[in-house]
Amino acid sequence: MSLQVEKLEKNMAKLTIEASAEELGKAIESAYQKAKNKISIPGFRKGKVPRKMIEQMYGKGVFYEDAANELIPQAYANALEECEEEIVSQPSIEVVQVEEGKPFIFTATVALKPEVSLGKYKGVQIEKISTEVTDEEIDAEINKERESNAREITVEDRAVKDDDMTILDFEGFVDGVAFAGGKGENYPLTIGSGAFIPGFEEQLIGAELNKEIEVNVTFPENYQAEELKGKAAVFKCTVKEIKEKELPELDDEFASEVSEFETLAEYREDVKKKLAEKKETEAKDKKEEAVIEAIIADAKMDIPDPMLETQQRQMVDDFAQRLSMQGLTLEQYYQFTGLTNEKMLEQIKPTALKRIQSRLVLEAVAKAENMTTDDADYEKEVERLAEIYQMEAAKVKEMLGEREKKELMLDVVVKKAVDFVVEKAKEK
Repeated sequence: MSLQVEKLEKNMAKLTIEASAEELGKAIESAYQKAKNKISIPGFRKGKVPRKMIEQMYGKGVFYEDAANELIPQAYANALEECEEEIVSQPSIEVVQVEEGKPFIFTATVALKPEVSLGKYKGVQIEKISTEVTDEEIDAEINKERESNAREITVEDRAVKDDDMTILDFEGFVDGVAFAGGKGENYPLTIGSGAFIPGFEEQLIGAELNKEIEVNVTFPENYQAEELKGKAAVFKCTVKEIKEKELPELDDEFASEVSEFETLAEYREDVKKKLAEKKETEAKDKKEEAVIEAIIADAKMDIPDPMLETQQRQMVDDFAQRLSMQGLTLEQYYQFTGLTNEKMLEQIKPTALKRIQSRLVLEAVAKAENMTTDDADYEKEVERLAEIYQMEAAKVKEMLGEREKKELMLDVVVKKAVDFVVEKAKEK
């Protein structure tokens, strides 16, 4: 195999890859062997038709396409091993020459990792992020716990009010005629949930048990049922059951039931501590993001389109894998959300671009600061992976080839670059 690399504009390159005539000959013969059982020619049994006879009837190049498809993946992989350039996209393949007795030649147009011209990356200024925990935040967190421990009490001596949980029957009419899908019986509805169209739930406030009331609404112009868009409707409703939440008293007894503490004061202090830890973590992430964004804004790099497209597709593939762990397919997700693959790719484009820019500037910082890794870094990363995947460290090492090890160590260097730029940053 031989390789020639031609640099193109905008961080693109054309690889011209050549496989020997002998390799092509073997691929053509392999293509014939795979296809012969499917070809019928009068006078020959299936699978017994000579290759020359098939080529005479269908053309000498009848097996060229299959042969090319067999040759290209391995030849391209070999070219990647030989190529000194860093390729960051899937190739666009074009066959240049495929003819028995001659070398097989094809080109692969690829994106190359762009050079980064760093601006200021030490001492960048960012807004100070507050980690103070307020009394209001503590109260809100405790009230969430009270809500989750609330009891549902059936109410019979009053009308409906906001936040009540109701059971109701209803039937909708447009111009005095009942419409399809407008009827419900024993329907659970929490007032103020926004589950029904605007204006519906508010009009149930004040409704008495088992007494029919009329609710007048107008369907939104963007309503999913075409025949109801913008139409005025009357719903005849009967509330059959009212329930309200009874929150537990905010006292020592409540604290002891929902936590390991005996008093409300201790419980409150623990809530404050956990909120502070959460805010510290969030602040650290926000600070890292702000610093990296500032470095990106002051750097120069030309991201080739195929590099961005490759990142977009990778993100969609990763998302599809996460969906599959929940028992869903990407196609089902598209049906539920109304998205298409094209819309999904466009939607994640800004995030994909930011990921590429972040990685490139951090690698550039690591290079500028001569950051390196050692055996201790490698061992630490192996231990981390072993813990994540619940495997023995030795087994993890067996699974890591030289390429994977190199990528792992590059990740470590990038983490060091993150720590470096954040440490040098100034808050204002």
